[in-house]
Amino acid sequence: AASATQHFPSDQDLTSLIRSRVEEDRAVGIVLGVMEADGSTRIVAYGDASPNARVLGLRSLFEIGSITKVFTATLLGDMVARGEVSLSDPVSDYLPDGVTMPSRGAREITLLDLSTHHSALPRLPDNMSPANPANPYVDYTVEQMYEFLSGHELRRDIGSEFAYSNLAVGLLGHVLARAAGGSYEDVVRERILEPLGMNMTGIALEGDMLDWMAEGHNAQGHVVPLWDLPTLAGAGALRSAVGDMLKFLAANTGPPESPLERSMSANHEVRKSMNAQTGVGLNWLVQSVGEETIVWHNGGTAGFRTFIGFDPEKGVGVVVLMNSG
Repeated sequence: AASATQHFPSDQDLTSLIRSRVEEDRAVGIVLGVMEADGSTRIVAYGDASPNARVLGLRSLFEIGSITKVFTATLLGDMVARGEVSLSDPVSDYLPDGVTMPSRGAREITLLDLSTHHSALPRLPDNMSPANPANPYVDYTVEQMYEFLSGHELRRDIGSEFAYSNLAVGLLGHVLARAAGGSYEDVVRERILEPLGMNMTGIALEGDMLDWMAEGHNAQGHVVPLWDLPTLAGAGALRSAVGDMLKFLAANTGPPESPLERSMSANHEVRKSMNAQTGVGLNWLVQSVGEETIVWHNGGTAGFRTFIGFDPEKGVGVVVLMNSG
């Protein structure tokens, strides 16, 4: 049974919670990780990764979808702390000659605008024409993105309102990687994953990551292809396991113990508004629930749904990874 010091229910109750969803055909497999205020973690799992996959659990790999966006923001915060970029920098500073960023009036889109979904860019570019709708981002090229940006006319003022944009955060990941001099995956690995000991997180599927990759399923329970996002990687390309995600959760809570963790903590600061209950940090959503505050993000691809959230005051958090759409 849960002790008085535990914030979350017992393992038995947590397992019952996720088992009911699997048995009601609302999910194929779920892995749930919780972190208590003392830093201890617990993991429960129920269901299947796939018929041919290893047993669902600590190292099972999931597409984390838009939770990738807070890794992109973590990279942004780290580069700001190092003095490599500034939040107020125009995005155009980090694009090649010949590419024109959309602007409106005298206002240019900044890195902060991209990270708070206030850029006025659309959710997706209108020149995406996937040859395979089951993997819709795989053939969208950097050249197509540049072409879209150079020809796009903004329909509202920059910074005027929240409008969720995969294009904006994908572009943010692209320009940060350019500024850092590497691919998005390589820079994220060097700056975030390796310092935090996250060796089961990345984009490329090889070695243990390939062995532990779960199959994604749609709402009807049928297996669907994994997604590849070569150009808009910063918006949703990462794959991870619950053990790694709990390390990331721990680095975002508690007193910062490194320059990276200090920059991560600063990312939770509300900089813009989403609605009356929810503010926006650097890609983190900061939601008021009664007198409590929850910092969170979720993710979804064709075959996966994910969630990470924590209470910064209590120092407790949760990760949910599911291989169903």
